[in-house]
Amino acid sequence: MLSPKRTKYRKYHRGRMRGKATRGNEVTFGDYGLQALEPTWITSRQIEAARRTITRYTKRGAALWIRIFPDKTVTARAAESRMGSGKGAVDYWVAVVKPGTILFEIASVPEEIAATALHLASYKLPIKTKFITRIKI
Repeated sequence: MLSPKRTKYRKYHRGRMRGKATRGNEVTFGDYGLQALEPTWITSRQIEAARRTITRYTKRGAALWIRIFPDKTVTARAAESRMGSGKGAVDYWVAVVKPGTILFEIASVPEEIAATALHLASYKLPIKTKFITRIKI
């Protein structure tokens, strides 16, 4: 699963996910993409599950780009622990996703296969998504 090699701080504040994505909101590498329509945290496990679905459906014949990276830690307290004694230990990593962010891009396959693969991958994600194609100039 994805996680950074090192970070500036071990534990982060939760933050807010306001507004739409201004960066990473266009298909730039592949021909087709999966675009987020809602704000959320996507865990590294969810990204990996979606990636496996895409690669298995395309029989490893597609070029795949993962456009999000889980670089934020989420902490959790031990079960039945009392209040106080600091913030919990790092539990998992998430990618902060805003509406409009491209999650995955795919190329080297026909549009029908790409659409089906990304549709199957969307079931692994906790948000509504949309299949989009690259704007040809």
